[in-house]
Amino acid sequence: MRILDAHQHFWDLSANYLPWLADKPVSFRYGNYEAIKRDYLPDDLRADAEGFELVGSVFIETEWDPADPLGEVAWVERLRQREGLPNVMVAQAWLDRDDAPEVLAAHGQASFVRGIRHKPAAASSPDAVERGASGSMGDPNWRRGYGLLARNGLSFDLQTPWWHLAEAADLAQACPETQIILNHTGLPADRSLEGLAGWREAMRLLADNSNAAVKISGLGQRGKPWTADSNRGIVRDTIEIFGIGRCMFASNFPVDSLVGSYHTIFSGFAEIVADLPVEERDQLFWQNAARIYRVEMEGVA
Repeated sequence: MRILDAHQHFWDLSANYLPWLADKPVSFRYGNYEAIKRDYLPDDLRADAEGFELVGSVFIETEWDPADPLGEVAWVERLRQREGLPNVMVAQAWLDRDDAPEVLAAHGQASFVRGIRHKPAAASSPDAVERGASGSMGDPNWRRGYGLLARNGLSFDLQTPWWHLAEAADLAQACPETQIILNHTGLPADRSLEGLAGWREAMRLLADNSNAAVKISGLGQRGKPWTADSNRGIVRDTIEIFGIGRCMFASNFPVDSLVGSYHTIFSGFAEIVADLPVEERDQLFWQNAARIYRVEMEGVA
């Protein structure tokens, strides 16, 4: 099975400062994450993906030292030259900071940077959403930075709980020239009937905008192993809502190694969509990622 992994991370903890991995533990949706406090580099990804045809990857920023948002780009460039992975990256930027114009301009000049990720401030539950909260997608300072993405040729990777997708839809409409790529399937952690109904409604709001796509990833549940049966409905609902052409499968490795092996996750995706035509499966596993992230696939037919 051919894979262009649309969302993965590398880190060298002996050389680089990632506060959430180096300092005291943070609140994390999968619970204890001690197991991933170790170096993770291209050879590790290739070993995890053994048995699949890994044709490339999209590196997503790792919450690198926020005082040095350009440092990760320089490190990834050296990694690419030495290891052949990743193909492209989504870099760090803080859209509501005073240095946003300079940082985004620098990212736009890097030949392998395709977009940025800045996790907006989020409420802890649907009933706690505060429109226009500081650091949120409704914050004027945050939106001012967001408005600079298109002129620098950058897309936006959005990681936020589903109850903020109405704000994301508004953002998509306000800046139709900017591609939004929703991370981790909108984080449907609440698998109750009510929770899933709210998630589906929110996903439809975002999907109504043609400049929005989604990565089907990050589907682990705290304290439970990743299984195809537990995630089948979410995967198929996402494909139905966004359409084949705007969905991408991704590993979120090494983070999702906390809930399942690479083989478990991608074999699970394959099982869930086994009834689809091979052309549609190719779109989900690699072609859409290559198109949306503008990855040159030399020698791949």
